[in-house]
Amino acid sequence: MNDNLRYTVIGAGNGGKAMAAHMALMGKEVTLYNRTFANIEVIAERGGIDLENPGGVSGFGKLAKVTDRIGEALEGAHVIMVVVPSSGHRDIAAAAAPYLRDDQIVLLHPGRTCGAIEFAQVLRENNCPGRPVIAEAETFIYASRSEGPSFARIFRIKESVPLAALPATKNKTVLDAIHHVYPQYIDGGNVLKTGLNNMGAVFHPTITLLNAGWIETTHGDFEFYIDGVSPSVAKLLETVDRERCTVASALGIRARTGLEWLALAYDARGDNLHDAIHNQSGYYGIKAPPTLNHRYLFEEIPMSLVPIAALGQRYGVSVRGIDAIIRLACIIHNTDYWRKGRTLEKLGIKDLSVEELTHYVETGERD
Repeated sequence: MNDNLRYTVIGAGNGGKAMAAHMALMGKEVTLYNRTFANIEVIAERGGIDLENPGGVSGFGKLAKVTDRIGEALEGAHVIMVVVPSSGHRDIAAAAAPYLRDDQIVLLHPGRTCGAIEFAQVLRENNCPGRPVIAEAETFIYASRSEGPSFARIFRIKESVPLAALPATKNKTVLDAIHHVYPQYIDGGNVLKTGLNNMGAVFHPTITLLNAGWIETTHGDFEFYIDGVSPSVAKLLETVDRERCTVASALGIRARTGLEWLALAYDARGDNLHDAIHNQSGYYGIKAPPTLNHRYLFEEIPMSLVPIAALGQRYGVSVRGIDAIIRLACIIHNTDYWRKGRTLEKLGIKDLSVEELTHYVETGERD
């Protein structure tokens, strides 16, 4: 694909503003969509976003269009970057379904677990007239923050981010479309692999729940990964991590372990997760969430742990540790995350064998 593609960014939160401004400063034609116009009113008035990016291009990113009308946002777009919490993917898919075309690419940043599968299923349920390529990133490429209504700051850009399309035969199509903007993306295999290598699903909810008392008492005034990960907390992290990897293995996927990921991403090593986490210098100084009403629970539980547990239950893997974390979150939030989450029935894959599911994510064919 050429480098004259038009991009639409869905979502004007921390990540969406950073991505829209950064791509605009790289000379791309970018439209920004947010369903609540009040959140983008200042951006619309100014015509863009100020970006501070110490490691790269900074300045005023002029946007082609800023709108709260999704049909207008999608019209003429070649690549659609969805940068909203994964709990919002279903609503975005339903709203976008009437407007998506065959030649468009929708990329979820990130998909969490089974995000692309969910998005594609919702498009089918809403009789989407086109067949766009749906893809997901394993994690979000930026560490960023929104500081003011039309200002974003990028702290770090990851050097390597796996990406996969549904079907996997379209991986090259997606990579070719974005590599001139984001050369950091690499082929992630398929969307089961990217989803099951979701390390946030292991770390975030487990550490948060096992430090619930401390979070509520101190309003998060302690170091999340250092004070919050004692040897006993790390034992449960290792159980959740082991179950995640075993679910992946049941699907024919070799998932990275938590220890392998820490060594690969941060060169942090140890004989166990407790030691490796404490040997990751970047974790020092990161405070805990100020409240239990945080995306580490209300996003990671239904959008990450529920589908991992559901896959385990479907294909004969014990997921008692993961199920315990889900149940604790349900009690604390007085919410049925199994009902709200990405169950196999909602994903449209509950009756598929391992071979049929693998065939689907590789080829896009369900029969």
